[in-house]
Amino acid sequence: MTISKRVAIFFFSLCMLSLVGCASTSSHEGTGEYVDDAVITTKVKTAILNEPNLKSMEVNVETYKGVVQLSGFVSSSSAASRASEVAATVKGVKSVKNDLRMK
Repeated sequence: MTISKRVAIFFFSLCMLSLVGCASTSSHEGTGEYVDDAVITTKVKTAILNEPNLKSMEVNVETYKGVVQLSGFVSSSSAASRASEVAATVKGVKSVKNDLRMK
């Protein structure tokens, strides 16, 4: 086998390995999923900011594979329910886990 064929095989193998590294697994997001989740998180935070009855600075939002988790503190159980409702209306949200606590 010539040196140029060996170099070509090496770089082809390297490219294939890098593609596998970007794939998602059950415990690790792929690059596209990570970007999608970041967009969903931003949209949920914006929707909560625009909700006049919620103290948005005390609500944390995290997204993993379309599942939004809300955490932090709210003043009432109705505010916690409203935050879940607002988050669920955002496009791309598959489900909402509400871990908000009352002060």
